[in-house]
Amino acid sequence: MVARSFTVILEAAEEGGFVAKCIEIPVASQGNTRKETIANVKEAIEGYLEVKAELLGKTTKGERVEVVVEAPPALVA
Repeated sequence: MVARSFTVILEAAEEGGFVAKCIEIPVASQGNTRKETIANVKEAIEGYLEVKAELLGKTTKGERVEVVVEAPPALVA
């Protein structure tokens, strides 16, 4: 396994508790407390990445290349 960081936006939910949305991948979660919400979104990200890795392993036949782009400062955490 490789450690990787993701940026999560944590917001208070209208109905109480919190909502967390990952800005790099399509993952979101919720919880009653900040701590619970962060733990939930971490688990959701790990699950998403496990499934994505399985799918890539089955469907990717070409060469994997890393691409570096310049991002607007507002997107860089």
